This record gives sequence, structure tokens and C-alpha cells, in this order.
Amino acid sequence: MIRTEPVGHIRCQWGEGPIWWQDALYFVDTAGRRVHRYDPVDDSQRSWEVGQNVGTIVPRQRGGFVIASDKGFHFLDEASGVLTAIADPEHDKPNNRFNEGKCSPDGRFFAGTMSLTRKTGTAKLYRLDPDLTVHVAFGPVTTSNGIVWSADGKTVYYIDTPRKNVLAFDYDAGHLRNHRIAIATGHIDASPDGMALDANGHLWIAFCHGGCVSCFDPENGNELHRISLPCLETTACAFGGPDLADLFVTTGVHKTAKEEHAGRLFVIRGLNVKGVPAYAFAG
Repeated sequence: MIRTEPVGHIRCQWGEGPIWWQDALYFVDTAGRRVHRYDPVDDSQRSWEVGQNVGTIVPRQRGGFVIASDKGFHFLDEASGVLTAIADPEHDKPNNRFNEGKCSPDGRFFAGTMSLTRKTGTAKLYRLDPDLTVHVAFGPVTTSNGIVWSADGKTVYYIDTPRKNVLAFDYDAGHLRNHRIAIATGHIDASPDGMALDANGHLWIAFCHGGCVSCFDPENGNELHRISLPCLETTACAFGGPDLADLFVTTGVHKTAKEEHAGRLFVIRGLNVKGVPAYAFAG
């Protein structure tokens, strides 16, 4: 039986970027300018104020984390909360900020920007390499969102939200080639946002403004399941918990709709499927 419930005590203005790492879920509150850690064992939470609109967080192999924000890439020291700037490739674009991102199996951090004014084609997907150099991986885009790799690491799936498609690329040593449409989501009256991969190779996509998470088979583009949540602004998802069998979902507060649990972190249990482990930044 599938069960969906809010967990923890934090209410984000705009939750995003969940990732399971070392027995806890890390996620961000973009507008609240905070990074959060949730431990489902004791329902405890810890938060870090980062002083900037943060889009996503990923772990670092040597300890600590990397965030992508409206001021570029930064290291985050988990013990002290201190940020160390790495690079800001769009320092000359005040109407852009970093949004979603994740690390590839070979330890590169891919994160993309978005246009805050929804201006078409003014954003890009970037790659932060372990030597701390930044490169354009794909573009132009408008609202860079979810990105995941297939289990064999040879295919990367990526969402530029206004396209209402999931793109697939061949992946090789940091390079994205041969892009094509893997999944069309136009039949859902909402915006594809963050996503996660399960052990069957299926994609779980959160639909912002749509209050749902849907599961798709990227081999044929078919929608397999759809699970409703009590928040219109359903933003991103990540597998975690024991055996990676729980799907955690972040949400945000709608501009006008009054929703009891808006901005809460949710967990969906009973899916009878497991996720795959997250990758860390090698730099």
C-alpha cells in the first residue's frame, strides 16, 4: 500500500534539490536561503544559513558539500557552515541563478541556471570538474532542472522545464552528445522539475504546479504511475531511507493557494521499488 505523509518540522518557502547521503536527506530552501539535513531515524533536522538563493546541494568525496546558488558554486563546510567560493560563471547575469544539479558517476558536478524573468534561452547547463574549472555542458536553456544518469553511466537524462520534455544524451567523460527527446510530458498540465532514477531504470519526475510525482519508462516514454501530493508546488524527489526504498519529495509554497502542508518535506512509502546511490563531487 502506497502511503504519503509529511515528515520533519521544517516548512520551506521553496524546497529543492533533495539528495540522500550517509543515512540522511539533504535538501535546500531556495528562497529561505538555507540548507537542511533530515535524519528519518530520530526525525531530527539541522540547518545552515547560506545567505544566498541556493538551488541544489551535492556531497564532496573528501567531506563537506558543494552548493550552486545565485552567486555560483561554493564549498560548504558541514561542521562550521562556512562557504568558500569556487566560481560564478554568470556573475554578469543578475536575472539568472543556479537551479537544480547533481554529480555524474565520474565525479563531475552538473548544475544549470534559470532565467528569473523566464526569458527564453538565456541560461545554460554547466559542468564543474574536479580541477574546479567550469565548462558549458549544454545550452541555451531557460529553466535548467532535473538531471540523472543511467545505471551504466552511459546516458544522462535532463530537463529544461519549458520544453516539457526529458532529453537524453550519450555521456562520455563529461561530454553530452547526441541529444534527443526521451519522454514527452506535455499531457500533464504542469512543469517537469526535479527527478530521480530507480533501480529499474525508470524516472520519477516531480511536477511543479501539478501536485504530483510521475514515473516514466525512458525506453519508450510511457507514464507508468502517478502519485498525487497535497501541494501544488511539488518540486523535486530523491530515493532514500533503508535500502533506498522511500521516495522523499520537496515542496514549495504556492503564491495564492492555501495548503496545510505546503513547503513540507514528504515521504512516499510502499512503492516496491528502490533507488540508486547518489554520486559525490570528486574535487
